[in-house]
Formats: sequence, structure tokens, C-alpha cells
Amino acid sequence: MFWTIVGWIVFGLIAGFIARAIVPGKDDIGILRTIILGCLGSVVGGLIFGLLTGGLRGFEPSGWIGSIIGAVIVLVAYNQITGRKRNRA
Repeated sequence: MFWTIVGWIVFGLIAGFIARAIVPGKDDIGILRTIILGCLGSVVGGLIFGLLTGGLRGFEPSGWIGSIIGAVIVLVAYNQITGRKRNRA
């Protein structure tokens, strides 16, 4: 159980970091939010993959690519909700 949690944390950190690198602009969300971003992205990626393949089985994690795509979606949504990264004129 302990190693499962550690695995999710490391997986979330890597997926969240890659998503932050893909989305343009600077993100000041810190390590904890990056981990949460990656973990949520994995679940979102799993849901999207399930919807596309017709094999939706509830909340389940996705692989690396699905997790990164999901994390990008979550990060863009987070930026829209919080008003971060708006163009300043």
C-alpha cells in the first residue's frame, strides 16, 4: 500500500511536470499542486480513453500519454478557473 501511494506521487509529479512544460507560460503552482495535477490528469485521461473506446469502467488511471493529455486538460481548466496566465495588455 505504501509503495502504491509513493508510485502515484512520483507518477503524478512526472506527468504534471511534463504537462506544465507543454502548456505555454510560467506556472507558479509548486510541487504539491504539480503532483495533484498529474494524478488528476491520469484519472481524466483514463476517463477520456474509456469514453473513446467504449470501455468505461469508472475512475481508473491511464498510461503515460493519457495521463499527460489529461494533465494538460486539467492545467488549462485550472488556469481558466483561477484566471492565471491571462494576457496582460
